[in-house]
Amino acid sequence: MDYEKTIISWLETETGETGLSLEMPKDTAHGDYAFPCFILAKKLQKAPQIIASELSDRFSLEQVQVAAIGPYLNFTILDNSKQIETLKHILSGNIIQKTAEPKVVLIESPGPNTNKPLHLGHLRNMLLGISLTHALRAIGKTVHTVNVNNDRGIHICKSMLAYQLFGDGKTPQSEGRKSDHFVGDYYVKFAQACAESEERKTELENQAQEMLTKWEAGDQEVLALWKKMNDWCLAGFQETYKRMGLTIEKEYFESETYQGGKDIILKGAEDGLFYKNEKGAIEADLEDKGLGKKVLLRSDGTSVYITQDINMAHLRYQDFSFDEMIYIVGNEQEYHFKVLFELFRMLGWSFGESCRHFSYGMIELPEGKMKSREGNVIDTDDLIKTVDGLAYEAVKERYEDLDEAEMNERARAISTGAIRFFFLKFDPLKNFVFNPKESLSFEGETGPYVQYTHARISSILRKSDAGNPTFTHLNADEDKQLLKQLGEFQSVVERMAEELRPSALCQYLIKVCQQFNSYYSKHQVIQEDKDVEADRVALLSAVQKVLKAGLEILGITALERM
Repeated sequence: MDYEKTIISWLETETGETGLSLEMPKDTAHGDYAFPCFILAKKLQKAPQIIASELSDRFSLEQVQVAAIGPYLNFTILDNSKQIETLKHILSGNIIQKTAEPKVVLIESPGPNTNKPLHLGHLRNMLLGISLTHALRAIGKTVHTVNVNNDRGIHICKSMLAYQLFGDGKTPQSEGRKSDHFVGDYYVKFAQACAESEERKTELENQAQEMLTKWEAGDQEVLALWKKMNDWCLAGFQETYKRMGLTIEKEYFESETYQGGKDIILKGAEDGLFYKNEKGAIEADLEDKGLGKKVLLRSDGTSVYITQDINMAHLRYQDFSFDEMIYIVGNEQEYHFKVLFELFRMLGWSFGESCRHFSYGMIELPEGKMKSREGNVIDTDDLIKTVDGLAYEAVKERYEDLDEAEMNERARAISTGAIRFFFLKFDPLKNFVFNPKESLSFEGETGPYVQYTHARISSILRKSDAGNPTFTHLNADEDKQLLKQLGEFQSVVERMAEELRPSALCQYLIKVCQQFNSYYSKHQVIQEDKDVEADRVALLSAVQKVLKAGLEILGITALERM
């Protein structure tokens, strides 16, 4: 029996309303489903609490227990046959159903500038993109990951000029520096030189502008320096991508797309979509959309950032014919994407309706905000190195008997799990402070806690010699709570993919771990009654499989031993 549909049907008959739905109670002790009676208060001219009480008195359905709790009518399903079927599916390896329409989704991440290393915003960007890619693929969508490298402009020329002035022919190899960090050093040197005096600042900024003009004019010497430093930076990025498990299917470069964007804007102006303002710049009038007026080409004919984004979307649609495009970009660019998507509509591009901006907040460390141009930034590589070191010390302290290779491998898996889980457990729109030591805790809402729970279950399963389960001994309240949690995994993954919220999966995994630990403290698994043991081992095996599948979506290794 589909109890949810049966309950809804009863409610609609009793109230005369249609289109009703049930919610999941926040507190699992309140049952399996909840109906918010306040939605009927206006029609029935009664307080929600009274409506809940009256409906509770009239309700009668076998295998369903009802209770009025405040303005909610709560339902507890006593029949666990559906949960047992879910348990059997999980044990057979059928953990996540491919329920989504087989559409093509494009995900853009992480969008760096080629004048400095990847910062913590890029790290959050990558981890959001990786986990979302895994979730979308798990439910049946085809996902392609793409990236844009912002490799032209005045900020790039500042690093180039500083290297020209202060580099003395040095290379990343000669200095023993990771190549993107080496390039970033010169972006800092430019800012430091500008800080000497206003006169010096003006001089250097003028020289950087001259270099940009030469670059756009095709000056061979400037282009050679640009290519060399860009290659250094891109090679460094690839090392970090590999470390964090980011695979990019196709790279796009601003230097290769901005000219095509200019052509699209000029054609749009000819067609009357855009216009020249009094200064000669080409603008789009988006006043009626509440977005003001947006310059698309400057009066001197040079492009702005949105120019290349327009052409890049056009190229990507040609390359992938996507059904949906997700831009993972920080929340400071929300206006930019509102304008961009509106321009797609103005240009008559049908895919404009299927583009989404996946916005996320800022990250700080306990030391506060840091700025790359001042040279006091803690970037992605530094953070990974710090957490790797802390994880190694934690493993060494707990497991002294491990050989060095195993210790390093385990520490690396724990470090990666700690970083990923901590970055993903917060709602993407929220800012947060990353505390490396807190992230590595084996207790609380952390990756190592979930990894440890998985390893603990693995240890229990290795000790069991029980036979095949009959699923007839899972009738305790704790059995039912665990079964219920397992049954929610599919909907959590689907919600994560639809709402772009990896935090939903993180919180779910924590709940499963907490539920398991509560269960294990009350129920003996390995025991003399092998029939009971077989059923409980089957339940724990399903919990283990769900934890592993959830961790894999987040990009985290599910360890067999901690």
